[in-house]
Amino acid sequence: MKNLALVILLLVVSKPGNSQDSDIGNWLIYFGNKQINEKWNLHHEVQYRNFNFIGDTEQLLLRAGLGYDLSENNNNLLLGYGFIYNEPYIANTNEKINFNEHRIYQQFITRQKFNNLSVQHRYRFEQRFIEEDFKLRLRYFLGLNYTLSNKEILDNTLYLSMYNEVFLNTEANFFDRNRIYGGVGYRVNSKVRSEIGLMNQLTSGGSGNQFNIITFFNF
Repeated sequence: MKNLALVILLLVVSKPGNSQDSDIGNWLIYFGNKQINEKWNLHHEVQYRNFNFIGDTEQLLLRAGLGYDLSENNNNLLLGYGFIYNEPYIANTNEKINFNEHRIYQQFITRQKFNNLSVQHRYRFEQRFIEEDFKLRLRYFLGLNYTLSNKEILDNTLYLSMYNEVFLNTEANFFDRNRIYGGVGYRVNSKVRSEIGLMNQLTSGGSGNQFNIITFFNF
Protein backbone atom coordinates (compact mmCIF):
# COMPACT_ATOMS: atom_id res chain seq x y z
CA MET A 1 0.00 0.00 0.00
CA LYS A 2 2.79 2.44 0.92
CA ASN A 3 4.74 1.60 -2.25
CA LEU A 4 1.65 2.11 -4.43
CA ALA A 5 0.92 5.47 -2.82
CA LEU A 6 4.54 6.59 -3.34
CA VAL A 7 4.51 5.67 -7.03
CA ILE A 8 1.27 7.55 -7.69
CA LEU A 9 2.45 10.58 -5.73
CA LEU A 10 5.68 10.74 -7.74
CA LEU A 11 3.75 10.55 -11.00
CA VAL A 12 1.46 13.39 -9.96
CA VAL A 13 4.24 15.59 -8.56
CA SER A 14 6.12 15.27 -11.85
CA LYS A 15 3.28 17.09 -13.66
CA PRO A 16 3.89 20.74 -14.61
CA GLY A 17 2.80 23.34 -12.06
CA ASN A 18 0.70 25.50 -14.40
CA SER A 19 -2.84 24.16 -14.68
CA GLN A 20 -2.99 25.12 -18.34
CA ASP A 21 -0.19 22.63 -19.03
CA SER A 22 -1.29 19.84 -16.68
CA ASP A 23 -4.02 17.32 -17.44
CA ILE A 24 -4.40 16.02 -13.88
CA GLY A 25 -5.28 17.75 -10.64
CA ASN A 26 -5.39 16.68 -7.02
CA TRP A 27 -8.11 16.65 -4.36
CA LEU A 28 -7.16 16.34 -0.69
CA ILE A 29 -10.30 15.21 1.13
CA TYR A 30 -11.25 14.72 4.78
CA PHE A 31 -14.59 13.19 5.86
CA GLY A 32 -15.51 13.19 9.56
CA ASN A 33 -18.47 11.73 11.39
CA LYS A 34 -19.32 12.29 15.05
CA GLN A 35 -21.95 9.98 16.54
CA ILE A 36 -23.89 12.12 19.02
CA ASN A 37 -26.07 9.26 20.26
CA GLU A 38 -27.58 6.07 18.83
CA LYS A 39 -29.72 8.05 16.36
CA TRP A 40 -28.07 11.42 15.67
CA ASN A 41 -24.74 12.13 13.99
CA LEU A 42 -22.76 15.20 12.93
CA HIS A 43 -21.06 15.09 9.53
CA HIS A 44 -18.24 17.43 8.50
CA GLU A 45 -15.78 17.52 5.63
CA VAL A 46 -13.01 19.57 4.05
CA GLN A 47 -11.99 19.29 0.39
CA TYR A 48 -9.01 21.21 -0.99
CA ARG A 49 -9.02 20.91 -4.77
CA ASN A 50 -6.05 21.86 -6.94
CA PHE A 51 -5.45 22.16 -10.68
CA ASN A 52 -2.04 20.54 -10.13
CA PHE A 53 -0.69 18.46 -7.24
CA ILE A 54 -0.87 21.29 -4.71
CA GLY A 55 -0.62 25.07 -4.64
CA ASP A 56 -2.80 26.00 -7.64
CA THR A 57 -6.18 26.26 -5.93
CA GLU A 58 -9.28 25.27 -7.85
CA GLN A 59 -11.77 25.08 -4.99
CA LEU A 60 -12.02 24.91 -1.20
CA LEU A 61 -15.16 23.16 0.03
CA LEU A 62 -16.34 23.10 3.65
CA ARG A 63 -19.46 21.09 4.42
CA ALA A 64 -21.33 20.09 7.60
CA GLY A 65 -24.64 18.45 8.38
CA LEU A 66 -26.84 16.93 11.04
CA GLY A 67 -27.96 13.36 10.33
CA TYR A 68 -30.54 10.98 11.75
CA ASP A 69 -30.31 7.17 11.50
CA LEU A 70 -33.57 5.56 10.46
CA SER A 71 -32.01 2.14 11.07
CA GLU A 72 -28.66 1.11 12.51
CA ASN A 73 -25.79 1.56 9.96
CA ASN A 74 -28.14 1.33 6.97
CA ASN A 75 -30.37 4.37 6.39
CA ASN A 76 -29.55 7.98 7.23
CA LEU A 77 -31.29 11.31 6.58
CA LEU A 78 -29.19 14.48 6.72
CA LEU A 79 -29.66 18.25 6.45
CA GLY A 80 -26.49 20.19 5.70
CA TYR A 81 -24.76 23.41 4.67
CA GLY A 82 -21.74 23.94 2.46
CA PHE A 83 -19.42 26.89 1.79
CA ILE A 84 -17.44 26.71 -1.44
CA TYR A 85 -14.66 29.10 -2.46
CA ASN A 86 -13.96 28.89 -6.20
CA GLU A 87 -10.90 30.05 -8.10
CA PRO A 88 -11.29 29.03 -11.77
CA TYR A 89 -9.20 30.11 -14.74
CA ILE A 90 -10.68 32.43 -17.34
CA ALA A 91 -11.02 30.41 -20.54
CA ASN A 92 -7.88 30.33 -22.72
CA THR A 93 -5.89 32.49 -20.29
CA ASN A 94 -3.63 32.13 -17.28
CA GLU A 95 -5.77 34.62 -15.33
CA LYS A 96 -8.12 33.59 -12.53
CA ILE A 97 -11.33 34.89 -11.02
CA ASN A 98 -12.81 33.96 -7.64
CA PHE A 99 -16.30 33.73 -6.20
CA ASN A 100 -18.15 32.10 -3.29
CA GLU A 101 -21.05 29.68 -3.16
CA HIS A 102 -23.34 28.94 -0.23
CA ARG A 103 -25.20 25.66 -0.43
CA ILE A 104 -28.02 24.03 1.54
CA TYR A 105 -28.60 20.35 0.91
CA GLN A 106 -30.73 17.39 1.98
CA GLN A 107 -29.67 13.79 1.47
CA PHE A 108 -30.65 10.20 2.07
CA ILE A 109 -28.07 7.38 2.32
CA THR A 110 -28.88 3.68 2.30
CA ARG A 111 -26.35 0.83 2.55
CA GLN A 112 -26.34 -2.91 1.80
CA LYS A 113 -23.80 -5.68 2.42
CA PHE A 114 -23.24 -8.76 0.22
CA ASN A 115 -20.36 -10.91 1.52
CA ASN A 116 -17.19 -8.96 0.58
CA LEU A 117 -19.12 -6.21 -1.21
CA SER A 118 -20.53 -3.09 0.48
CA VAL A 119 -22.94 -0.91 -1.51
CA GLN A 120 -23.95 2.67 -0.78
CA HIS A 121 -26.64 4.76 -2.48
CA ARG A 122 -26.76 8.51 -1.80
CA TYR A 123 -29.53 10.82 -3.04
CA ARG A 124 -28.84 14.54 -2.59
CA PHE A 125 -30.84 17.70 -3.37
CA GLU A 126 -28.93 21.01 -3.36
CA GLN A 127 -30.02 24.64 -3.21
CA ARG A 128 -27.08 26.69 -4.50
CA PHE A 129 -26.55 30.41 -3.88
CA ILE A 130 -23.76 31.52 -6.25
CA GLU A 131 -23.14 35.26 -5.91
CA GLU A 132 -26.38 36.75 -7.31
CA ASP A 133 -27.57 33.50 -8.88
CA PHE A 134 -29.71 30.69 -7.45
CA LYS A 135 -29.70 27.10 -8.79
CA LEU A 136 -31.15 23.72 -7.87
CA ARG A 137 -29.34 20.44 -8.47
CA LEU A 138 -29.98 16.72 -7.97
CA ARG A 139 -27.22 14.18 -7.37
CA TYR A 140 -27.13 10.37 -7.28
CA PHE A 141 -24.07 8.53 -5.93
CA LEU A 142 -23.46 4.77 -6.18
CA GLY A 143 -20.44 3.55 -4.21
CA LEU A 144 -18.91 0.06 -4.00
CA ASN A 145 -16.26 -1.20 -1.57
CA TYR A 146 -14.85 -4.71 -2.00
CA THR A 147 -12.66 -6.16 0.74
CA LEU A 148 -9.64 -8.17 -0.38
CA SER A 149 -8.81 -10.01 2.83
CA ASN A 150 -11.98 -10.46 4.90
CA LYS A 151 -15.71 -10.80 4.30
CA GLU A 152 -16.21 -8.17 6.98
CA ILE A 153 -14.30 -4.87 7.01
CA LEU A 154 -12.10 -5.41 10.05
CA ASP A 155 -8.96 -3.72 11.37
CA ASN A 156 -5.97 -3.65 9.00
CA THR A 157 -8.09 -4.50 5.95
CA LEU A 158 -7.28 -3.64 2.34
CA TYR A 159 -10.21 -2.93 -0.01
CA LEU A 160 -11.05 -1.67 -3.49
CA SER A 161 -13.23 1.44 -3.78
CA MET A 162 -15.32 2.51 -6.79
CA TYR A 163 -18.10 5.02 -7.32
CA ASN A 164 -20.08 6.89 -9.92
CA GLU A 165 -22.00 10.10 -9.26
CA VAL A 166 -24.25 11.95 -11.69
CA PHE A 167 -25.29 15.61 -11.25
CA LEU A 168 -28.49 16.95 -12.85
CA ASN A 169 -29.75 20.55 -12.99
CA THR A 170 -33.45 21.32 -12.75
CA GLU A 171 -33.46 23.83 -15.61
CA ALA A 172 -32.08 23.97 -19.17
CA ASN A 173 -28.83 22.06 -19.73
CA PHE A 174 -30.00 19.35 -17.33
CA PHE A 175 -26.73 17.42 -17.39
CA ASP A 176 -24.22 19.12 -15.08
CA ARG A 177 -21.46 16.54 -14.63
CA ASN A 178 -20.55 12.91 -13.97
CA ARG A 179 -17.76 11.60 -11.75
CA ILE A 180 -16.34 8.09 -11.88
CA TYR A 181 -13.68 6.96 -9.41
CA GLY A 182 -11.53 3.92 -8.66
CA GLY A 183 -9.04 3.49 -5.84
CA VAL A 184 -7.46 1.37 -3.14
CA GLY A 185 -8.36 1.79 0.53
CA TYR A 186 -6.98 0.66 3.85
CA ARG A 187 -8.99 0.47 7.05
CA VAL A 188 -6.76 0.97 10.09
CA ASN A 189 -9.55 0.38 12.62
CA SER A 190 -13.20 1.26 13.24
CA LYS A 191 -12.32 4.97 13.48
CA VAL A 192 -9.86 5.57 10.62
CA ARG A 193 -9.51 4.52 6.99
CA SER A 194 -7.91 6.12 3.96
CA GLU A 195 -7.95 5.83 0.17
CA ILE A 196 -5.90 6.83 -2.85
CA GLY A 197 -7.42 6.78 -6.30
CA LEU A 198 -8.12 8.47 -9.61
CA MET A 199 -11.36 10.23 -10.57
CA ASN A 200 -12.53 11.33 -14.01
CA GLN A 201 -14.99 14.21 -14.15
CA LEU A 202 -17.06 14.76 -17.29
CA THR A 203 -18.86 18.09 -17.82
CA SER A 204 -20.51 19.75 -20.78
CA GLY A 205 -17.21 21.59 -21.33
CA GLY A 206 -15.01 18.47 -21.41
CA SER A 207 -13.42 16.04 -18.98
CA GLY A 208 -10.49 16.00 -16.59
CA ASN A 209 -8.71 13.63 -14.21
CA GLN A 210 -8.22 14.18 -10.49
CA PHE A 211 -5.90 12.28 -8.16
CA ASN A 212 -7.68 11.80 -4.81
CA ILE A 213 -6.21 11.35 -1.33
CA ILE A 214 -9.07 10.69 1.11
CA THR A 215 -9.27 10.21 4.89
CA PHE A 216 -12.36 9.02 6.79
CA PHE A 217 -12.53 9.55 10.54
CA ASN A 218 -15.30 8.40 12.90
CA PHE A 219 -15.35 9.40 16.55
